[in-house]
This record gives sequence, C-alpha cells and structure tokens, in this order.
Amino acid sequence: MQTAGVGFFPLSLLARLPYAMSSLATLILVQTVTGSYAFAGLSAAAQGLCGSAGAPVVGALADRYGHRRVAAITTLANIAALLCLIAASRAARAELLAAAALVGLTQPPVGVLVRVYWSRLVKIHALPSLLPSAMAYEAAADETSFVAGPTLVGLLAPIATSLGPIAPIAASIVLLCVAALPFAMLYTDRSPMKRSSHTGPQARLPRRALVAMFFAMAAMGAVFGAVQTGVTAYAHSIGRPGAAGLIYAIFGAGSALAGAACAWLPRGFAARHRYPAFAAALVAGMLALYIGDRLHAVVPAVAMASVTVAPYMITLYTLTERIAPPDRTASAMTILCAGGPLGTAGGQALAGYLAQGGGSSGAFLLAPIAAAAALLLALTLTAADQGRGTWLAAG
Repeated sequence: MQTAGVGFFPLSLLARLPYAMSSLATLILVQTVTGSYAFAGLSAAAQGLCGSAGAPVVGALADRYGHRRVAAITTLANIAALLCLIAASRAARAELLAAAALVGLTQPPVGVLVRVYWSRLVKIHALPSLLPSAMAYEAAADETSFVAGPTLVGLLAPIATSLGPIAPIAASIVLLCVAALPFAMLYTDRSPMKRSSHTGPQARLPRRALVAMFFAMAAMGAVFGAVQTGVTAYAHSIGRPGAAGLIYAIFGAGSALAGAACAWLPRGFAARHRYPAFAAALVAGMLALYIGDRLHAVVPAVAMASVTVAPYMITLYTLTERIAPPDRTASAMTILCAGGPLGTAGGQALAGYLAQGGGSSGAFLLAPIAAAAALLLALTLTAADQGRGTWLAAG
C-alpha cells in the first residue's frame, strides 16, 4: 500500500466498474426500448467485439504517446459514447447498434494500465518479488468488479424508476467522471517509457509469444462463456431465472479469493511451472463443475470450480509482463486481454447451441473442453521452451 499510494486502491477498483457494468447495462437498455432480446444480444456482442478489437490499438497509442493522455482521452470519449447511447434509445435500431459499438471501441483500458503501473513501480523500487503479489491483487480486484458491476446494474434497473433503463448507463457515466478520470490523471505516466538507444525507435513485441498468450486467454474466455450460459440454463431449468446472477456471483467471489491467496505462493514456485500446473487445475475444476451439474449439485460445484480460475489468469498476466519490452507493456497487455472477450463470445455462442439440446449439462460440457485446450497449449509451450530458459521471450 505504501508503494502504490493509499488512493490508488479505491480509485482503481471503482474505475473498473463501468467496464464490468457495460454489457449488462446495454442489454437492459436496448431490450427495453426495442422489445427484442435478439437485437439486444447483437448490440452487446457488437460492443464486446469492438472493445476487443480496439483495445490493442489503444494500448499501442498509450505506449507511443503516454498512458495519461490516452487514458484521459478514452475516458472522455467513452462518456460521450454513453451519452450517444442514451440519445440513440429514442432513435432507430441502426443508431442504437452504432452507439453500442462506439461504447466498446472507446472503453478506457483501466485494468491494463493498472497492471502497467504496478510493473513500473516494481522496476523503479527494484522489488521484483512484489510483482506476483500485485498481479494476485489485481486478479482479485478484477473478479470483485465483475461481481459488483452486474450487481449494481441489477439494483439500479428496478430502483431508478425516474430514469428507467438508462439508470445503469447514467451510473457508468458518473463512475467514469469520479473514478476513471481521476485515476487516469493521478496514476498513469505522463510521458512514454524512455527507450534505450539500442532498441531503436520502439522495441518489437515478441509476436509468437503474444499470440500464444492471446489464445491462452481466449481459452479462459471460452470457459467463462460456457459457465455463464450453463448457469443461466440451470437457473431456468429450476424455474428461478433470477438466480443465475447470484450463482455466477459465487463463481466470481471464489475466483477473487483464490486470486488473493496467490500472493502467498512460495517464490520457488516459478511462473513457468505455475502455468501448466494451474492449467491442469483449471481442467480439474471444470470437470468437477460438469460432474456436479450431472449430480444436481451445481452451486457447490460452481464454488469448487471457481478457485481454479484466478491462479491461471494471474500466471498469464505475469508471463506477458515478463516477455514484453518495457516500452511496449501496455500493448502486450491489451493484446492478452483482447483474447478474453473473443473467447467469451465464442464460448457463449457454442454453449448456447449445446444448451438448446442438452440443457445446462450441454453448456457445462464446453468448460472442461476449453480448459483442456488451455492445458494442451501450456504443455506445448513448456516443452518448446525446455532447455532455453527464455520462457517465450524469443519472438
């Protein structure tokens, strides 16, 4: 806390909430004004895909022109995009779809910039042992935001009767103003990272390593999509569709606790060893979830599976930070994070198809399959790196 500053923690947590609220808030607004779940889903998907496509561009701009400038501009642009979405709620569907896509395209990369901030603090203070703990905290903070964000949307949607379905969007705008913008101005770097003379104008990213990390995160996203769809199908099957959010909150809370616990892992348990180990644990957790559904014990199975999520993700963040050149950290992190939404979208689509014929078990079956793909990739990369000692650093 002394290293990062006391104000850093509440601001960085609150600044993530608009992103965590965005998809559900858009779904509620669009469905309410159009009466179509299909079009609402299309709008949310467009928002997510545009966010995933735009994130690496925003990261590259941040590395080139300074994180503070880009973070502030994207925050202001996102506020404007959300205002456009509210205005478009009275317009035709095409305008609504375009506004939803614009919201995704302009989302400020708070989570990435927080991790870059930690990375630079570690280098400045020469405290490399702090990085795993910092990444563990960030994983827990991410999971907390993804539990708190949808919960806040759920509370605001029926309560704010005067604003109606725009209440969650309005809350996102307020949070961007009071948290994301101050965070951008106080806890991001004003200037680009100084580059050493031998690196040239800008160091090159290790492309093959980043592609591997991208697909590793996409596999995790597919797990999220499968679990979300499976939980939703299960809640409908028991006649309590509203319980889906509460069950998924258990998944997020368990992952957050496991992420925080990773701060106490022994230093001798290196990241290159954690990667295949935690990928294997992820497979075991998702298998337990599938079996738990078959045994009609979904809630305890969700709790059990949740603790295998954050350790895997923390390892991906740590490895990506280590393979990235110092002046390209934001670019590398945004490429990694872009895999998550794409994997989630694909996982939701495929799990939805499986759930159509097989119910929640069909959706949950996809989770261990996606986790097995993540494990296969981890084992392949570990075997390829054996004896080099570079751990994916060779581009």
